[in-house]
Amino acid sequence: MSDSEPERPDSTGAGSNPEPGGGRSSDGRTAVATPARPTGKRSRRGAAAEGESDAVDLATGTEAAPTKNGSGKKKKTAKKRGDGPSRNPLVFVWTYLQQVVAELRKVIWPNRKQMVSYTTVVLVFLAFMVAMIFAADYGLSKLVNLVFG
Repeated sequence: MSDSEPERPDSTGAGSNPEPGGGRSSDGRTAVATPARPTGKRSRRGAAAEGESDAVDLATGTEAAPTKNGSGKKKKTAKKRGDGPSRNPLVFVWTYLQQVVAELRKVIWPNRKQMVSYTTVVLVFLAFMVAMIFAADYGLSKLVNLVFG
């Protein structure tokens, strides 16, 4: 092993130490196990980890179909006339409004203190920008009057 390569524990992993001297190499360095590299995938908890999906098709309100790489692929059957969403515009609008309300319930709304602070920040920034643009406009108008006026 060269000096530039890090020391790695033996592949048996059972805590065996091939080198004498209590885990130290001949040059005095202590062997350190490198952590496993992450896979980049996050495990899902609960029912989703067992293969069940909680995804819902927003157009129909039913459980979403599995994806290409998902398990439990279903055979495709010919669509019948009554399988699709209703063509009644009132039902479409009602379903849309229900979905809007469902999404708005997921929103984390700010409390009164946060709202006051956010509004104050916006108004102070707005006053600053108005003053800056006013000063630039006033200065440029004086400059133009001085040159052409």
